[in-house]
Amino acid sequence: MRLPLATLEIFTAIAEHGSFRAAANALGIKPSTVSHQLKNLEDRIGTALFIRTTRSLSLTEAGRALLRGTSPAFRQIADALESARTTGHAARGVLKLAMPELAYRLVVAEGLPGFRASYPDIEMELSLTDAFEDILGAGLHAGIRLGDYIAQDMIAIRLTPPLRLSVLGAPSYLETFGTPERPQDLLDHECIRYRFHSSGKLAPWICLEDGGETEVQVNGNLIVNTLPVVVDSARRGEGLIFVLEAFAADEVAAGNLVPVLEDFMPDMPGFFLYYPCEYRNMVPLRLFIEHLRKRPT
Repeated sequence: MRLPLATLEIFTAIAEHGSFRAAANALGIKPSTVSHQLKNLEDRIGTALFIRTTRSLSLTEAGRALLRGTSPAFRQIADALESARTTGHAARGVLKLAMPELAYRLVVAEGLPGFRASYPDIEMELSLTDAFEDILGAGLHAGIRLGDYIAQDMIAIRLTPPLRLSVLGAPSYLETFGTPERPQDLLDHECIRYRFHSSGKLAPWICLEDGGETEVQVNGNLIVNTLPVVVDSARRGEGLIFVLEAFAADEVAAGNLVPVLEDFMPDMPGFFLYYPCEYRNMVPLRLFIEHLRKRPT
């Protein structure tokens, strides 16, 4: 049996406001509609809900029993509607983001404490993954990824300029095994390779040569699936690595790693934050985008 929610709402309004006219004003309907709907409800239940006199209106025992259930239920429904109205439209709630570890370290990590301090009522959930997430299907609100890996139906916001790739090695390694002069020289070196978590594929080593990009099939006895370990292994002289230049900038500045093959290095399109159009008016997401845009690049 379908619940007569409209008539139950009218019944509750009559009981709370004390008259047909006051209930009608509160609900924005005609008093005759209130009277008609109440009669329908009483006929359906099979008992009177109010004692009516020319001067007063009072609940019967059946009416009081019904009100004990309907009044809190309608308050709960009203609260739920208000929650739905404000969710995503105020500086509170949950913001779920997916991004590779590289994006977190280069784009998000430094600014995250400031964002959380500014908006303490926004709960952040970060999924660090190199998988190409189905944002809506995974229950996420947005993601961060390199620009050439974003679906066309997503709204994309640029977060960084194009980023240079770099082959790096420790001074101790280069002194022992020499410095490659051309991309083909990498075949004679120990190259520390990165394996993607999601696909299980090895990250390609791409170089510029003869006016275009070419993939070098490098070799090496160490394969790692986390970039900090890749950089740390190179710093300790275990081989050459191929990473975004910005990810190892501190190690280069400190002299722990040295760029090689700089004339052959391509640029990547940079990181973008992307999200479905369904979330374009979501305030926590807009605030996060604004916060990221204020970061120094």
